[in-house]
Parts: sequence; C-alpha cells; structure tokens
Amino acid sequence: MYLSRKIDGEDPNMVLLLRCAYFGVQFFIALAVIYIYLTAQKIAKSKFKDLVIFVPPPPQPLAGPDAKVQYKQTTFGEHAASTAKSLLTSTLFGIAITSGLHFYKGMIVGLAMQSIMGPLNLFENKFAKAILFGGEFKEGDTPKSRKMFDEKYREEMTKDDEVVDAEGKILVLSKKDAKDAKKSSKAPTFEEILLDTWDEGDKADVTAVMTALNKNNANFKTKENGWTPLMVMAAIGAEKAEDVIKKLKELGANASIVDGEGWNALHWAAFHGSASGAKFVLEVYGTKAGLQDVKDKEGKTPLQHAKDEGNDDVAKAIEEATSAADTAGIADKDGLRKRK
Repeated sequence: MYLSRKIDGEDPNMVLLLRCAYFGVQFFIALAVIYIYLTAQKIAKSKFKDLVIFVPPPPQPLAGPDAKVQYKQTTFGEHAASTAKSLLTSTLFGIAITSGLHFYKGMIVGLAMQSIMGPLNLFENKFAKAILFGGEFKEGDTPKSRKMFDEKYREEMTKDDEVVDAEGKILVLSKKDAKDAKKSSKAPTFEEILLDTWDEGDKADVTAVMTALNKNNANFKTKENGWTPLMVMAAIGAEKAEDVIKKLKELGANASIVDGEGWNALHWAAFHGSASGAKFVLEVYGTKAGLQDVKDKEGKTPLQHAKDEGNDDVAKAIEEATSAADTAGIADKDGLRKRK
C-alpha cells in the first residue's frame, strides 16, 4: 500500500502499465476461478456428496483465547458447491468494483494492490489451491484424504468440539453418527462407480470409469445382474463413452459376455437406443464377433430389440453393418473363385 501511493497517477504511461498489469492478472484469475467453479460442481455431485462434514469458521481476529470453535455441520457436496459459488461471486464482484472505481473515480492504488494481492489471495484459499493443484477426485481419493476445507469428520470429533447447524443451533452427536461417517468416508468400489455412471445416463461424466479401468476389471460383472463396463458404455450414450469402449478393447474386454438376461453389449445399445454405442461396438469388435446374431433368453437378437423398442436409428446401424459385412464376404468369395 505504501509503494502504491508513490505511483504517479498523472503519468499516462504509468496508468497504462497499471491497467495492463491489473486486467492481465485478473483475466487469468477469473479463468482459474471459473475452472474451480466447474470442477467443484462435478465434485459436489460425486459419490461423497452426502458425506457429513464439520467445517470450522473463518479465523476471528478479535476472538478471545478461550473461545470455543464452533464447527458447522453440513454435507460435502453442499459445502463444495457453495464455497465455489462464493469464490466466483466475490472474485467477479471485486473486479467490477475495482474497475468501476478506477474508471469513474480515477483510483489507481487499487489496481496496483490487486495486481499483486489477487494471485496471493487465490493461492492462500485452501479450497482453490486444492482444486487447481489436485483437480477432480482420482481413483482412491476421498474428501478425507484431500481435506479441502480443513474440515473434520465424525470420527475425528471430540467431546470438546461444539457443533452447530446452518441456523446456529447447537447439535449433539451420537456414537451412531461416528459409525455411519466412518463407513461413508470409504472410497467407492468399481461397481459403485459403474452403477453411479449408469444412473446419470447420457449426462454422465465417464472420467471416473476411465480412470478406474485396468486389465483386472475390464471384464468385471456386477454382483446382482452381471452388467459389464462394456455393456454400460455401449448403452449410455454419454460424451466420451466411445473412448472408454476403445480402452476396454485394448484391455481385453470380451464383448461376448452376457448378463442375467442373456444380453451382450449390442443388446444393451439396441434396447436403450444408443445408435452411437451400437455403431462403435460393431466397428471396434467387428461383425465377425457375431454379437448381432446372439439371442437372449427370450430368443431375441439385438436387431429385434431395436425394432421392438422403436429405436430405428439403432436398427439401421446394425443392418448397415451386417449388410456391409455380407457384401465384403461375397466379394471375398468371388475373388477366390476368380483366382481359382
């Protein structure tokens, strides 16, 4: 602040330099905060969204030495979303206020100070730092392993910790809360990741499945119905699902595996109306694998399911792939005859 006051605000070259410095710095800060906000929205909808956490209040400079810390009870998803929204709002509001004061009141001290303090303040924000350097949750990550808010978990709370709800009412924690919290803080299993992705439908983010895939689970089957990752990816119609199918093929995923209904991955795509999934499965595994000819427990092929469900685009994709394969087969046979 002392050095900022020494700046010559009447020098147009100095003012131009300050503007370039301030708006250049704030541009990158705004991009970083938008990234933090978008990433936080995904984290807030993760498997841990309902995990109960206890967040300490911001430091109180005037608080007495014996003042008891009151932890606020909330859920991980709610707090991640609200924290990201607050950071985005305060950042954009601060840029607007400083810019307004400069252009309408001629203030230059704020430009100089925020050019330096802006990045420092962002770096000191624990949540922002965790997102910028750690990104989304990776395999094996949990809120407890990341500690984005300096929060505590039920098993970490002591009898001396005071807990309040959103309205400031003091809460009493039971032993059952500790057991439930300890259970919910565990990392999700591959089956949970797969089923959660399926539940999200065509809006799903398949990154978690892609990250968790390896040779050991490429042919994984769910306990209850025998669903495989290939079946889910073929039917889901989500963005980048084709990338997962390609990786599954590379890891040795067997497209001939069927679930409890006798459906293979092409049955799944046909029934659920995923033309892109059907095309890509047939493209990656080829018609020679015979997926289009497999009949389920009801005696239906994928093509029959597509027609019964009114999924004409899927039916067309299967018919075109089969027709192309038949044509290629005839051409091969004719070629053999000619050579003979």
